[in-house]
Amino acid sequence: MLLALTGFMGSGKTSVGRIVADALGCPFLDLDALIEKASERSIPEIFAADGEEGFRKLEARQLRSTVDKYAASTAVLSLGGGTVTVPGAIPLLQEKTLCIYLKATPESLAGHLEGNSSNRPLLQEGKLIENIRERLSGREKLYRDAAHIILETDGLSPEEIADEIIIDCL
Repeated sequence: MLLALTGFMGSGKTSVGRIVADALGCPFLDLDALIEKASERSIPEIFAADGEEGFRKLEARQLRSTVDKYAASTAVLSLGGGTVTVPGAIPLLQEKTLCIYLKATPESLAGHLEGNSSNRPLLQEGKLIENIRERLSGREKLYRDAAHIILETDGLSPEEIADEIIIDCL
């Protein structure tokens, strides 16, 4: 089973995903890292050269290829914060993965991202909390639609979230 973790930037998808994969003894895959490797460019470089639309096309291709490759395996996949906006992503995640939405409030997300938004092109302009609120409000329904399970993560450490996934969800 391919376990896919979705949620906004800063929700803990990567740190929680690594812990869960280690506990299960299976591969951990980070969709953004796979995109960077395949394109031989960093996410900020892709956004600068191709814009968000160009990035989403690469993301769609990489998501399909990764899901096709690992759907029959045991692996943990950390999705990008905007992966759910890619056409076809939600049905793919619903059909071929166990998708868990790591849900956090904008305030909690801002706390995790503060001082660490330089490599996040979509959070560069304006005030962090306002950008998070605006983007999250546009994605909340998509995260819910993609998810088989929704975990409220505010106030929990990555280890506690991973424990909840392993104990209660698998």
